[in-house]
Amino acid sequence: MEDLTKVQLFVVWVLPVLFAITVHEVAHGWMARRLGDSTAFMLGRLTLNPLRHIDPLGTVVLPLLLYFFSPFVFGWAKPVPVNWRNLHRPRRDMALVALAGPGANLLMAIFWALMIKLGVLLLPVSDWLALPLVYMGGAGVLVNAILMALNMMPVLPLDGGRILHALLPPRLGQAFSTLEPYGLFIIVALLMSGLLGKVLGPLVFFTIEILPASDIVKQLLSV
Repeated sequence: MEDLTKVQLFVVWVLPVLFAITVHEVAHGWMARRLGDSTAFMLGRLTLNPLRHIDPLGTVVLPLLLYFFSPFVFGWAKPVPVNWRNLHRPRRDMALVALAGPGANLLMAIFWALMIKLGVLLLPVSDWLALPLVYMGGAGVLVNAILMALNMMPVLPLDGGRILHALLPPRLGQAFSTLEPYGLFIIVALLMSGLLGKVLGPLVFFTIEILPASDIVKQLLSV
């Protein structure tokens, strides 16, 4: 994608990013509803309308500023509300609710990889239809692989932290939960230091490697 301008790259990335964060959040709410909590459904958050999941600062302002003025991009969506008291088995079910988000990102990575294969098949027929599919597919694979890996980190309030909290004995879980107010600062510090990429890289590249059209994805991303 190195031949594209920043504006073209923005157009290529915006749809995969919006769907990545939207489906991720909907997956949390969908799983919570299946396990007894309809809070997200009652608040109208079980929708694929990205506007219902956008956090003005975390989804729009900060990522745009970082995209145009820094070498890295970071952001977040509006979390889907979950009332753990309504869940059938709160500790187990909170782990399943948390796992649903990264699981949705994995499924979306597979979907975008298949879009790449479709784009390649359409290349002899129509460049204007095939190339957007290929480029968006590459962006979709990467953003979903990164979101899955990032959210599986055992840091609250990330999904991996929720899963670890549910697996720990209650006393240790309570002690672990006291670290949640510092979780965002930990992630930002890792990101700015360059350590976050080293931590997430192996899982991101492994995910890309096992997907359909992995060779094309690696060519698109020059990895």
